Amino acid sequence: MTFEPPTAEQLGLYLGLGEIDGERADLLIRQAVALAESAVKPLPDQATAVVLSVAGRAYVNPQQVTYETIGPQSVQRPAGSGGLYLTKADKAALKSLAGRGGAFTVDPTPAEADPSPTWPMADDFYPGAPYEPGWGY
Repeated sequence: MTFEPPTAEQLGLYLGLGEIDGERADLLIRQAVALAESAVKPLPDQATAVVLSVAGRAYVNPQQVTYETIGPQSVQRPAGSGGLYLTKADKAALKSLAGRGGAFTVDPTPAEADPSPTWPMADDFYPGAPYEPGWGY
């Protein structure tokens, strides 16, 4: 399956808004998809959550306002809580959803490697030879 971007209605549902500006939402979703594709391409089917998160941040707080006072009301938002951008968590989630990142092991041993000893055996070696400390049998 290929990734299908979320719709403006899904963004409104994600944000808990009864009404949403469809054209603005579609623009932000397209831009969020483009940003997500800068981290992982092609986008996995499950990337909808990250795209909605990115577009939702930009829809709710496009100017990245951190403190606002209107009359007697004041609102303070965390720094970086608006605008259109990918956080480290967004990038990590996209890579994880795409099956990238995480720990892995690389075995550099060739398939034809022989596990027998490669050091030269002594010419005077024979079964039952006396044990020499530090040299083995």
